[in-house]
Amino acid sequence: MIAVRVPEDIETRLDRLAKLTGRTKTYYVREAIEEHLDELEDTYLAEQVLAKIRSGGEKVIPMEDVIAQYGLED
Repeated sequence: MIAVRVPEDIETRLDRLAKLTGRTKTYYVREAIEEHLDELEDTYLAEQVLAKIRSGGEKVIPMEDVIAQYGLED
């Protein structure tokens, strides 16, 4: 269970949307989280990998090497 505080204007918008559609505010909050969670995970995990690369803690392979190794040239 998660309790989330949102600014009054967001709550007003959720109230209005819920009344107009017959759905609950919880439904729309859950929808918003589900819609953006993948994006947030990708962003924050990518930032962690980038930090590792910059610090030398992550091995990188140049794209040219991958192309040559797997014969992906045109």
